Formats: sequence, C-alpha cells, structure tokens
Amino acid sequence: MKIGFIGLGNVGAKLSGSLLRNGHDLMVLDLDQELVDGFVARGARAAKNPADMMAQCDAVITCLPSPAASAAVMEAEDGLLSALSVGKIWMEMSTTDEAEVKRLGEKVIAAGGKAVDCPVSGGCHRADTGNIAIFAGCDRPTFEAILPTLTSMGRRILHTGPLGSASILKVVTNYLATANLISVAEALTVSKAAGMDLGTAYEAISISSGNSFVHETEGQIILNGSREIHFTMDLVLKDIGLFQAVADRANVPLEMNPLMIKIFEDGISKYGPRERSPAIIQRLEDATGLDVTTTGFPADILDDEAEEPGYEVIVKR
Repeated sequence: MKIGFIGLGNVGAKLSGSLLRNGHDLMVLDLDQELVDGFVARGARAAKNPADMMAQCDAVITCLPSPAASAAVMEAEDGLLSALSVGKIWMEMSTTDEAEVKRLGEKVIAAGGKAVDCPVSGGCHRADTGNIAIFAGCDRPTFEAILPTLTSMGRRILHTGPLGSASILKVVTNYLATANLISVAEALTVSKAAGMDLGTAYEAISISSGNSFVHETEGQIILNGSREIHFTMDLVLKDIGLFQAVADRANVPLEMNPLMIKIFEDGISKYGPRERSPAIIQRLEDATGLDVTTTGFPADILDDEAEEPGYEVIVKR
C-alpha cells in the first residue's frame, strides 16, 4: 500500500517516521518545507499538493492541528477530495470533531472512497517509538484493510465502531488527561505548601490509589521544571472544547469540564496559547509564591519500552 502523510508536526512526524522506519512506501506533505526535505533525505517522496498525493497513493493520512486545517486540506481546489477515486482511503489521525469527520467522510464515501477516523493516544514519547495506542472508526472490512498500516505506527489498535466513534473516544480520553493534569498540579502544589518533600510526594502518589498515567509522565517533568511534553495550552483548550461539544449534543450537563475550560482560558491569557500545557501549574505557583520543582526528575518524557509489533485490542463483552 502506498501511503501519503500530511502534517509533519510534533505527532505527525513521529507517526510518519514509524511508517518509514518499518519499510512503507511513503509520500509526505507539510507547510514547512524543511520538514519535508528531512523525510525525503530518509527515503520518502514529496507531494506537490494534496491532490497530487491522493492521485499517487492508496491511502492518505491527515494529522493536523485543527478541524479547520483538515477541512482546508480536503476541500481546497487542489485538495484530497478533488483527486479521490474508487477504493482510495482517507485516514484522519487529527484530534477532531465527530460531526466534522462525518461530514468530510460522507464526501469521501460518496466519491467511492473509504473514510476512517483514527486518532492516537499516549503522548509524543510513545508516538516516537511506535508504542502509541490508536483508535479506529470505520466499517470492519476497511479496518482490516488498514490494520497492517496502523500496527506499523502504534502498538494497541482498537476498532471503536463506525466513522466518528474514534473521535468521540479520543476527546473523552483527552478530557480525562486534562482533569488529571489539573489535579496533579494542585496535589503537588498542596504537598509543597504543606512542607512535604516533593520526591517523596511523587512516590506516594505513584504507589497509591491517586496514581495516573499523567502523574507518572507529566508529573515528572512538572517537578523537573521543564514542563516540556510537546503539547500546548491552545491544543488542550481545543480538545476539551471538542469534548464539551460532544456533551452538549448529547444533552449532558457537565460541571467539571466548563471549569477546566475557564482554567485553561486563564492560563492562555497569562502565559500565551503556545505555552506548554503542564505549565498550567504556574497559575498556582504565581498565586502562592511557591516553586514546585525538585531534583532527580527528567526534563523530557522518554518511552523506555522497546518497539513491539502492534496488535488489535479485543473489547471485553
């Protein structure tokens, strides 16, 4: 299968790198020509535009920062839809809106193609090693056709149901990660204010019922002070906004998520939209005058698991 990949940002570069590392025939496209040139030097081919890529590839993956960016790539005059034909596959790996991926997917299907929303979850460090999780929303025959491609980018692959289902579950998991990030920031700040050793506090949380994936990863780089996870506050706000839209359409009266939106809106107003998301703890540091850092923690998150072949996760019934 000849694969096209549009969007070589923090996540996209790592996912497409896994495809290249695992021997796939890969064509790439990005607004940053230097990123494209780097992939070409490693054996990929460069596309002139989205239509050129779709014409030459069996499947095209988009991994872009917003639903608007994906729509532009799909619907522009030289967009993917203009060159889409029977049997071609569009794989949307961006974190996007369920309604929007369905809207674009319907256009793909009307032209004889197949559409999949297949966002990833687990952090940039796992995207880099091919150990990230991938959700896939599509019909079963399409899922089985793309499974070898997905297992080259991720380890745990879950077929979530029809088109749009993966996007819903992706924003559900991002909502939970954001809630965990805010609670970890508060827990570590209170521990510091109460006179606890922060290294000990980290270990206490890690071996307790309060532990979480976010604590084990982002908690460490919060304590280091780097706050670097290659994810920014504006992207957090986008994701929990998408979760709010899902809840609103389903008429669920949320309480925590609107508060989280306000917290990140305040963080963006204070530190800027491109500030790294774990720096949300700085709101508490500024309010208390505390420095919630300590020694012995890494400046960046690394995946210490060796890359392994991916596999389908079977849902327990």
